[in-house]
Amino acid sequence: MITWGGEGGGLFPVVGGRYNPTTDTWTATSFAGAPAGRDWPTAVWTGTSMVVWGGAFWNGTSFTYLNTGGRYDPVSDTWTPSSLVNAPSPRNLHTAVWAGNTMIVWGGWNGGGAFNTGGRYDPATDTWTATSTTNAALARKSHAAVWTGSVMIVWGAAGNTGGRYDPVSNTWTATEVVNAAQARESPTMVWTGSLAIVWGGQLGSVRLDSGGRYNPSTDSWTATGTPVPIDARYNHSAIWTGSLMIVWGGRDASNIPLSTGARYDPATDTWSPIPTVFAPQSRWYHTAVWTGSAMVVWGGFDGSGVFNTGGRYDPLANTWSATATAGAPTARLSHTAVWTGDRMVVWGGTVTNGAGLNSGGRYDPVADAWTPTSTVNAPAVRLAHTAVWTGHSMVVWGGAHIGNSYNTGGRYDPASDLWTTISTVSAPSARYAQTAVWTGSVMVVWGGVSANNRTNTGGRYDPVADTWAATSVVSAPSARLAHVAVWTGNVMVVWGGDDSHFSKTGGRYDPVANVWTATASLSVPSTRWYHTAVWTGSAMIVWGGYTDQTTPVRSGGRYVLVPPVDADLDTYTVCGGDCNDAAVAIHPGATEVCNGIDDDCDQLTDEGIPAPSGVATILEAKSGTAAQLSWSAVPTATSYDVVTGDLMALLSGAGNFTGSTTSCLGEYATPTTVDDTAVPAPGEGVWHLVRAVNACGGNGSYDDGVPSQPAGRDAGINASSWACP
Repeated sequence: MITWGGEGGGLFPVVGGRYNPTTDTWTATSFAGAPAGRDWPTAVWTGTSMVVWGGAFWNGTSFTYLNTGGRYDPVSDTWTPSSLVNAPSPRNLHTAVWAGNTMIVWGGWNGGGAFNTGGRYDPATDTWTATSTTNAALARKSHAAVWTGSVMIVWGAAGNTGGRYDPVSNTWTATEVVNAAQARESPTMVWTGSLAIVWGGQLGSVRLDSGGRYNPSTDSWTATGTPVPIDARYNHSAIWTGSLMIVWGGRDASNIPLSTGARYDPATDTWSPIPTVFAPQSRWYHTAVWTGSAMVVWGGFDGSGVFNTGGRYDPLANTWSATATAGAPTARLSHTAVWTGDRMVVWGGTVTNGAGLNSGGRYDPVADAWTPTSTVNAPAVRLAHTAVWTGHSMVVWGGAHIGNSYNTGGRYDPASDLWTTISTVSAPSARYAQTAVWTGSVMVVWGGVSANNRTNTGGRYDPVADTWAATSVVSAPSARLAHVAVWTGNVMVVWGGDDSHFSKTGGRYDPVANVWTATASLSVPSTRWYHTAVWTGSAMIVWGGYTDQTTPVRSGGRYVLVPPVDADLDTYTVCGGDCNDAAVAIHPGATEVCNGIDDDCDQLTDEGIPAPSGVATILEAKSGTAAQLSWSAVPTATSYDVVTGDLMALLSGAGNFTGSTTSCLGEYATPTTVDDTAVPAPGEGVWHLVRAVNACGGNGSYDDGVPSQPAGRDAGINASSWACP
């Protein structure tokens, strides 16, 4: 990484620094020949050198704007000034992109007005060519720009307008404004390979946390996700309505209870807050169920007291109404709640003095009335247990109370108000803080704390036969607690939790085959525990929780189960880590190519690419008085450097390439041809050499790579003042 320019203590230094991440060390850049010190310059990397240009500095009374610049070679630690001939007028707050063989500078400001002008700078020839102003984007400063591989996109700082500039045809095309991101200055913009993503910036004095995705192929915009309108939290609740996830309550990083919530729409990737008027009192360790028309919240704890109160939230009316307290169960926390189709059944939990409960209640939200559950034959008092609804009965299992863990449970029939003890034969080991899901025929419990240790064991309980069968541990996720589990219709998905290091891993469990498969690790949310998850019918949505011991988050992710389709037939699926299933050359383990794309799907771009190692074979032909050079393409090369020299000087100097090199015929040449128009005098001769260059891996060699070559050529040629930079 190379840094240069800027202001420090009112001074504008001409020295920068080179940072080596491998050795974690800095080396100062040379100041000899460096451009004048300045603020707000732009810089691009060409593959072999950094080109800086423009900017301004304060002279004590006013700003001086600049149109000077330079090329910095980090290998030789040298500067070469850029030409002023046909350069754009002095400016700052402009943008610059590298287009493969030229730097495109555009826009900016000179203290009196903004520009819609610019220039293309060719470092190989040290020449400038003006960009067209016909149909150019509106003049602007403090905008953003990216290079797509074929056009430059500029956007922002002039309403929500922008433009696409094609340097080959020197033409402009306006970007669409319909659905464009909100107008702003100083946004960031990145190119993904198919989309330009804009985010942040400011509008007047307001800093923005929104953005947009622009597709130049379709000239269309799509909004980025809206900011989450509620605080980070954990120990909250989340339910799925059929179209929305509703999050409510919990506690923040300071253990302050919360009474706020929000609705998330995965179809539009947008959030909206829910009102706090008539909402239940702030709390955590409560329960929430979805009735089909309302979310019912009940019980919980606020750090000092427990509740037997709650509320019904109607997302259609966007209103709260309190639940009745007459006949309500004893106040509690860490209980369970299930929805039967017409009643919410709450059971178990604890009160603040640590006393456990084996009582509960049935709540009718239509009548706003409570009926107690029987305690006859009910399971022993407990908390941190699980409960599922089978369609006929509520099955309670596991949990703990005052140092004791349980592998017992019961089936409760709310219609008859009767309990039936469930078998412990072949049941999983006693535990608490496990998860449980209902598959339609069996209850699957997994994970939690057993014998004071995390576990990755579990069991399948069949309430019709009253029998247990163990879940496989082969390929099961690591042992954990405070994770989440959802049922998709054919597999249980487990994710996150505390596996001693806080996890962002998980697994898919097929109870019919008794087989585990790991969840995808690509684009996974950050590590967390005490988060929530809901199943939408097509995706699991994870949100909130603790990412470590002290930091709750307000982020999440959608996990989509898709058939293992390999669209590009490269033997890798999306679930198998293929980050582009439409490109056969892009997949895990692929060779990284210098193309601005993550070819090997490791979330890094153009990394670890070596300099070209091949040798170009040169052919020479006569074209008039010029020598027409052509050469064979070298694998992995993105361009070529071509040098020439005095053959007689080379021979008389015993192979001294430093003294015999006379010209760089082509720097970063992209075609494999170049003409040498210099005509040697009679009896004289010239030599030509080509080296391959990779914009990501650096320069190859001028050497032939054969034993007959007496000595290396690179050092001598590079030491010449006529060498290609």
